[in-house]
Amino acid sequence: MDFFLGIDIGNTHTVIGLFKKKGVFKSWRISTNKDSTHFEIAAVVDFLLRHEDITFKNIRHGIISSVVPQADGQWAEFFKNFVGVEPINAHQEALKTIKINYPRPHEIGTDRLINSVAAYHLIKSACIVIDYGTATTFDCISENGEYLGGAIAPGLLMSLNALFSETSKLPLVRPDFTGVEPIGKSTEDAIRSGLFYGFLGLTENILNALKSSMAKDVTVIGTGGLSQIFFKKTSLIDRLEPHLTLLGLKILLMQSLKN
Repeated sequence: MDFFLGIDIGNTHTVIGLFKKKGVFKSWRISTNKDSTHFEIAAVVDFLLRHEDITFKNIRHGIISSVVPQADGQWAEFFKNFVGVEPINAHQEALKTIKINYPRPHEIGTDRLINSVAAYHLIKSACIVIDYGTATTFDCISENGEYLGGAIAPGLLMSLNALFSETSKLPLVRPDFTGVEPIGKSTEDAIRSGLFYGFLGLTENILNALKSSMAKDVTVIGTGGLSQIFFKKTSLIDRLEPHLTLLGLKILLMQSLKN
């Protein structure tokens, strides 16, 4: 059976997606290491694939999305030397796919473009993607499928680490934000409360501001590691799509193969 590999290289994690023509078959999240060699990458990917009884010979095509330029070359070398294919550049393919109403298209992060491609593919009307990653990004797509821009805020985990590194007495808190109470009864709980409810307010205020500048009917899609806990706390996020970026990679890959 033929499979495709989609690689989403983020600042903190790299997501490896294993696709079939009909959808995402399997995905794994590993730490991003810009210093990994293509031999080390191959060892990790081979280990993951073999758990699914799949080898490199089963991989027919690959696509790479990245916001970490230092890691791009080694992943490309992995594809060339171990899979035997030239990986598709997701950013270049996305620029061909989505209409862009933005003064400097080259400045748009690849992950933001790919999320927008996937969101419009799902909704077919005006939508906003909020991605809770290393940064918290908000991306607006018009009812005609144009990428309009959006907003970028710090990520929750980034803020958590900043509190620890920039203060003398505040502890490093485990990033567990399930069941957070507004009134923290310990320093750790107070930090979790401040961050969680602060980001909940950030989410709602930015979404309200963006929606007021767009069409009346806007669907908001949440994605990223922490999207589930915020989805439960606000009515402004309409649906969750945890594999949105991988879906976007699959759409772009299949489109490239048709051309």
